[in-house]
Amino acid sequence: MMLGGCAGALIVGGLAAASGGGYAAAQERGVGGAVGDFEIQGDVERAFVEAGPGLQEGITTTVYQGRVMLTGRVATPDMKARAVQVAGRVPGVKALYDEVEVAPPGSTWDATKDAWITARLRSEMMLDPDVRSGNYTIDTSNGSVYLIGSARTQAELELAARIARYIPGVKRVVSYVELRSGAPIAERPPGPPPGPAPVISGSPALSGPAPRSAPIEVQKL
Repeated sequence: MMLGGCAGALIVGGLAAASGGGYAAAQERGVGGAVGDFEIQGDVERAFVEAGPGLQEGITTTVYQGRVMLTGRVATPDMKARAVQVAGRVPGVKALYDEVEVAPPGSTWDATKDAWITARLRSEMMLDPDVRSGNYTIDTSNGSVYLIGSARTQAELELAARIARYIPGVKRVVSYVELRSGAPIAERPPGPPPGPAPVISGSPALSGPAPRSAPIEVQKL
């Protein structure tokens, strides 16, 4: 399984696993695209190390087709801002999604729960014939599930997000998945008419109200 972690979120290392030929070949971005993304991830992480202590240790970097998503926790707002600046200067970065929280480091148990959520979600996506799971990268941080990748259809994306919403322990689902055409997903999943759109992590977002027992799903634009 290709999974990674919250200061871990993907359990078996997101793009690190993507460097394996079999998995990369199953992705629509192809082996070359996966290797290129892996190189960008390495460059961002090295830049964090050079920028000072706390960034590389507290932040998980996930890359898909040059789009970089940062998740995890840092101790101060200045560290969060520095991480965005450092990552944004790395060659090859086409878009940067900042989902880093300013909070004390999570406990080992927190990381274990996040890893379990990622593993469970990856397993369920792989078992669903209507989802091409190889095109989705999953990162879980403090109970929030972040999806990045590409979907063949709007229906497939909504199904993948819906599967994530009902994994036990998930607090919310944030999607940075694009349709294969490259157009960002802008439609809400089916549900009652929403209230005012919330702002999450400083970015405008669309919130699709879920059934009472489901966590919030947010689709970033």
